[in-house]
Amino acid sequence: MRWLPCLLFIFLFSCGDDKNSPDVSAIPVNLSVQRFDIDLFSIDTNHLETSLATLKQKYPAFINDFLYNILALPPQKDSMIPMLKFFLRQYKQVNDTAQGRFKNMLPVRNELHLGLQFLKHYFPAYKAPEKLITFTGPIDGYGNVLTGSGFAVGLQLYLGKDFPLYRTEMVSNTYPAYQSRRFEPQYIASNCLKNIISDMYPESNRSITLSEVMVDQGKRLYVLDHLLPNTADSIKTGYTTLQLQGAYDHEAMIWNFFVQNNLLYVSDPFVIRDYINDGPNTAVLGADSPGDIAMFTGWQIVKKWMKEYPENSLKQLMETDPKKIFQEAKYKPR
Repeated sequence: MRWLPCLLFIFLFSCGDDKNSPDVSAIPVNLSVQRFDIDLFSIDTNHLETSLATLKQKYPAFINDFLYNILALPPQKDSMIPMLKFFLRQYKQVNDTAQGRFKNMLPVRNELHLGLQFLKHYFPAYKAPEKLITFTGPIDGYGNVLTGSGFAVGLQLYLGKDFPLYRTEMVSNTYPAYQSRRFEPQYIASNCLKNIISDMYPESNRSITLSEVMVDQGKRLYVLDHLLPNTADSIKTGYTTLQLQGAYDHEAMIWNFFVQNNLLYVSDPFVIRDYINDGPNTAVLGADSPGDIAMFTGWQIVKKWMKEYPENSLKQLMETDPKKIFQEAKYKPR
């Protein structure tokens, strides 16, 4: 099956069919920025234990998250201290690049602040993080973590798709080009809020059908739409703009592929993974298609269901069985 080339180059913005967002400007939200990356790489490595004690006063919880979870250092001081010194030497240039690229975190903070206002509007009971903590960590480590201290963002994975280190063989083996092209600052807020959605509604480990996985992914993306109504859909989906336009252009073809190949009720994870995993494309749909094509179809199913049942809140949407949504949406694109 060949994915036909896209004829129009357009930007698709958020919320799909629904751009009428509520006014949340009066909703109070606290979100401060803490530059752990600057503070850590400014410490006196000749007196590291004393410097870490001072750092712990400012970051009482996050310092342990960073040392023992993000860096995975051993708790024994005689091992931890030299390993931390080695990390600081090895990553000085990466951190210097991060400081140059992120002299001001205000644009990211403001986008995330607005997202939290929408979050509080739609999910008032959820206790949102109040800190955005930036760090420079291992290149093969975390880029975005929700911790007890707040949002933790690893700037080493947001230095721009053309950052030379990303093009080295070692790093490209870990992060292929289809992933590293997303290592841009504009993905930070979206990734942070995806973590919030997963925290509110952890993904199920039970065996479910492809159609249920589709709808579950679609529900999460639909909620993200409403938390970031001014963010491009290409950022939220992770698709390129052309991939996303191609998916809309071939929406009926994609659906017919699932129907004609009897895939909607398949529960074999080895079959399902071809349609739900991140990748450069969905192989059976052609080289120009996006990976995780099931997310796109699930998103359209959820939009159809919410259009049919507009009385449902986002909370009700997330708490509704995907099987029920799939059946009631009666999705059939033409």
